[in-house]
Amino acid sequence: MATTWIKNPLAIWTGTNDDAAGGIVVQGNTIIEVVAKGAVPTQPFDHTLDASEHVVLPGLVNAHHHFYQTLTRAYPDALDKELFHWLKALYPVWAGLDEEMMQLGTELASTELLLSGCTTASDHHYLIPVGLEHAIDIQVEATRKLGLRTVLTRGSMSLGEDQGGLPPRHTIQTEQAIIDDSVRLIREYHQPEFGGMTQIALAPCSPFSVTTELMKETAHIAKQHDVMLHTHLCETIDEENFCLERFGYRPVDYLEEVGWLHDRTWLAHGIHFNDEEIRRLGQSGIGICHCPSSNMMLASGICRNLELEEAGASVGLGVDGSASNDGSNLVNELRMATYIQRLRYGSAKVSHFDAFRWATQGSARNIGRKDIGTLDKGMLADIAMFKLDEIQFSGSHDPLAALVLCGHHRADRVMVNGDWRVVDGELVDVDKQELMVRHRAAARKLAAKAQQLRR
Repeated sequence: MATTWIKNPLAIWTGTNDDAAGGIVVQGNTIIEVVAKGAVPTQPFDHTLDASEHVVLPGLVNAHHHFYQTLTRAYPDALDKELFHWLKALYPVWAGLDEEMMQLGTELASTELLLSGCTTASDHHYLIPVGLEHAIDIQVEATRKLGLRTVLTRGSMSLGEDQGGLPPRHTIQTEQAIIDDSVRLIREYHQPEFGGMTQIALAPCSPFSVTTELMKETAHIAKQHDVMLHTHLCETIDEENFCLERFGYRPVDYLEEVGWLHDRTWLAHGIHFNDEEIRRLGQSGIGICHCPSSNMMLASGICRNLELEEAGASVGLGVDGSASNDGSNLVNELRMATYIQRLRYGSAKVSHFDAFRWATQGSARNIGRKDIGTLDKGMLADIAMFKLDEIQFSGSHDPLAALVLCGHHRADRVMVNGDWRVVDGELVDVDKQELMVRHRAAARKLAAKAQQLRR
């Protein structure tokens, strides 16, 4: 296995207290040494990479996304709406997804994430209309081809409008079909070992789109197969009211009732918790994925990151859907998270270092990974490197702060599992322009199908 010294970075944040100013040494898919300032590696090396113009970070980890939503960015019927009305506008459109659209949406989102410095992504795909029963299989194939590490969640919706839920009936599945497919995907694709490139988690969409029985059965299967659980929770007050009216519980009480209040669960958004709920979530070791751009776009609120972390919960970072963010750029979320959290806590309480932690260690803990999130000896070689050579960085003084505060948007180099996937700001072995042409055509086709149904 070749050994490479990534040498003398302009700046480096490892997520540890070790001096790494001299860089890091990678052998195969693993970091084998961290080099102090002015030192040289103690291990022999085959190659050097001069990082004197790069800010080096652990590969960013996206803990919540919906890849397919790249096909409905800035969709006219969904503009200027809050969550429930936004969903109702888009459910009929998404019901037209086919296998080619699923593939292109996954490839486009994965490409955009890699270019932003993301090395591991979790996708929550819950909309599986007739003809798209192998949606997760398509995602596995597409993300493996691109070299993106993933936790793909088998999402589900089983509670239709006619049963008091939110999604229309033609977008839901039977509970038995959901359970059978969940078990199949775990057996076929889940790689729990150190360095696994593809993992599977189970993810009923939300309390307003699945039944209590499905939530309980999913928890049972996840425990049986030792996989993670994921769902949306406490994103809006509408959801809180729904849970009180339908179940007689606030969302966190409902989570406990269905057997989800434990450290194999992570939640998207987690905005509307009270103090007592935050305490219980922390004691249970729950993970919360903060999605700042999406929460601002839909006017959902601001996650209580600092209180959640203080209570013992892990706080990660996610771009959320590309139709509620209109982007899949994870490094941009570091800036958004820093600023929206300062709006809650004040400038003195939140720094760019908090954003680094949320986007790496926090997200890794969210998704149950112990082999990524820091640049430390023995960890996987997932690395993001950024240059500060664009006009918005001219005049900046602190490279680590500048990466966040001046608004970086694109990595120069990205290594996943020891392989370079982005070099000189471009994805290796991917024709980005050709992908965009095909993806745009699929987006137009999806919109046209929706328009025909309305006629």
